[in-house]
Amino acid sequence: MPMRCNRKERQTTIMKALQVTAPGKFEIVEIPKPKPGPGQILMRVEAVATCPQWDLHLRHNEPMFIGHTFKYPYTVGQPGHEATGDIAEVGPGVTSVATGDRVSAWKDQGHQIQGCYAQYVVLQEENVIKVPRDLPPEAVSPVELAMCVGTVFLMLKEMNGAAGRTVAIGGLGPAGLIAAQMARAEGAKEVIGFDLLPERRKNALNLGLDRVFDPADHPFARRPGKPEIETAVDCVGAKKSVEFLMDLTGDILALFGVQREDYTFSPLHYNGLRLCGYKGHSRKAAEYAVDLISKGSLNLAPLVSHSLPLEAYNQGIEMLEKQQATKICFRPWRDQ
Repeated sequence: MPMRCNRKERQTTIMKALQVTAPGKFEIVEIPKPKPGPGQILMRVEAVATCPQWDLHLRHNEPMFIGHTFKYPYTVGQPGHEATGDIAEVGPGVTSVATGDRVSAWKDQGHQIQGCYAQYVVLQEENVIKVPRDLPPEAVSPVELAMCVGTVFLMLKEMNGAAGRTVAIGGLGPAGLIAAQMARAEGAKEVIGFDLLPERRKNALNLGLDRVFDPADHPFARRPGKPEIETAVDCVGAKKSVEFLMDLTGDILALFGVQREDYTFSPLHYNGLRLCGYKGHSRKAAEYAVDLISKGSLNLAPLVSHSLPLEAYNQGIEMLEKQQATKICFRPWRDQ
């Protein structure tokens, strides 16, 4: 039954949120504004960025990984999880942040609870991190993705795998553009990018990569020997992309892209190639990413090619699908 209240009451008790009702279909629904419980905060969502993997797979009812399935209608507010905003209210026991702080979500809390495609969202205190107030929302909403890539670079630092090296990035989408900037921040001698799309290669050059190539047209020799590329990070996950970098990389290949097929480690790779996988979410990696943002060494704003109202959700996802956008920022409030 619809909730009945006057306009003033609606402004304080009712909010708008997005719900994907079927593949390729969504509604803007009105639901009660949530209240934070113990150890939780209520964020007034300023902006929420797409995660193209989740949004596009949900649009087509395609499993994200082996054994995964989608159920429709999908959880309200999902799959939004890369969000930034101000803390509107804190629950009992919250001590690390306060009402009025600007924060970003750094950890996806799971798709069984309300997500961030909404005007307000409840988040666990430990799953948000303070971010600079002087930056546009496009520069801080994708902190969760930066945290994910940051786990790779914390691992590479432990392996002495970035500073002074020629580092290659496979795939120059949002994750690849973050990886390239982190490689530069960690003192890479040269940062090289590979991508099939000319527009992505152009964007990467604008972000300061030294050289970019179509994987089908490059000057690098295959193993064995002493490859020019010493460290690589794959941000695609496809078998062809990973094995391409395995063939060209001399020492370390970090696997960040979502794996859906087995990769072949052949005798060509025996001479010293090290493979390392993704370790998962980490508060330390979130702090690492936000520190780089605060220092000006990591700029997430160029990842966001368009900002749209939440009501234009399908339009934005269609742009991602047609590769007319890198990332979309949705604004849940019409006055933004």
